[in-house]
Amino acid sequence: MTAKIGITMGDPSGIGPEIIVKTLAQMAPATRSVSAVVGNLATLRRADKLLGTNLKFVDGLDAKDGEVPVFNVVSKDQEKIVDGKVSSAGGEADYRYVEEAVKLALDGRIAVIVTAPLNKAAMHSAGHHFDGHTELLAELTGAKSSFMLLASDKLCAIHVTTHQSLKNAAERPTIERVVATIRAGHEHFRELGMAKPRIAVAGLNPHSGEGGIFGREEIERIQPAIEIAQKEGIDVKGPISGDTVFYRALNGEFDLVVAQYHDQGHIPTKLIAFDETVNISLGLPIRRTSVDHGTAHDIAWTGKANNVNMQAAIAYARKMADHFAA
Repeated sequence: MTAKIGITMGDPSGIGPEIIVKTLAQMAPATRSVSAVVGNLATLRRADKLLGTNLKFVDGLDAKDGEVPVFNVVSKDQEKIVDGKVSSAGGEADYRYVEEAVKLALDGRIAVIVTAPLNKAAMHSAGHHFDGHTELLAELTGAKSSFMLLASDKLCAIHVTTHQSLKNAAERPTIERVVATIRAGHEHFRELGMAKPRIAVAGLNPHSGEGGIFGREEIERIQPAIEIAQKEGIDVKGPISGDTVFYRALNGEFDLVVAQYHDQGHIPTKLIAFDETVNISLGLPIRRTSVDHGTAHDIAWTGKANNVNMQAAIAYARKMADHFAA
């Protein structure tokens, strides 16, 4: 049996268990029984008791009548995890849940992974030195490269670079990397049923370099990449100044914007659709969506966490699973 989605629990001391349980409780019974959780069974039951949702959890995929299938993971030093506190024990759990989910996805037992938030500081303290889910998933799957896509019904952006300093990010947009990013976005939207995705590429410099006055990256690296993609039949335009391209996309001119660095893509997408924006990893041998917020330790285990973004991440994952199975 294959679960349509597999939800990793995220940092157990954060809001992950709560937003997962809240979202599962709002699902139709048939949908809930094909939505597996990869995490700690005892922790999920604690969250269920806190929220009063009265869910029934079963260990493994043999769930029926609205039961929640769980791949139970008991990580090292589980007893040292404290609600609302960053710890190496929590970071170890973060890592183990994702590691198990990747194995299940590669074995075909999970169609799409949905990740609840992990805590980078906690993971680092546990000895797992990754800058985020995307980098961790690339390592676990052996992928040579990966791409971060932020998607909502209003605005979508895929990133040439993500978690790097601004100084380093300015050097990363090589011709090869920009072409690969355009291709990844194009292929993803095609797989979701869009016949000819309209893609815009943002410039790196103010006014896309203003003909070389503010930098030559657009002339020497970004424009040649766009021309290569155009010759492959991809509907892509640019480079377009970063201060106008997102406005044009928001108004329906483009389906996707290629952002050159983290904040160039994150700021407009989160400003326009903070609660609905979903993080998708492309370029991996598995499929994955995620919430686009943190662990919120300050409100964890109080029952106050908002699960709207988890609902959006699961809905997008379900759409991916449906299209790719067709």
